[in-house]
Amino acid sequence: MSTSARKRRAPADELLPLNVVLEELGITRASWYRWRNRGQCPKTHRLPNGHLRVRRSDLDAFKADLEVA
Repeated sequence: MSTSARKRRAPADELLPLNVVLEELGITRASWYRWRNRGQCPKTHRLPNGHLRVRRSDLDAFKADLEVA
């Protein structure tokens, strides 16, 4: 088996933890929850442990919409 076959690929549409999303958007956690309460944030997924995740594709689409607005 070649070394390239052994390398693990990152999922194409990974679920990002909230702290990564906040850093990428450049906002605080308070701003995130304010946006979320108003329905103005990307779709989130709640894990069984209660943590929130955002799909990379949803975040990219959200950022593209922000640039247009």
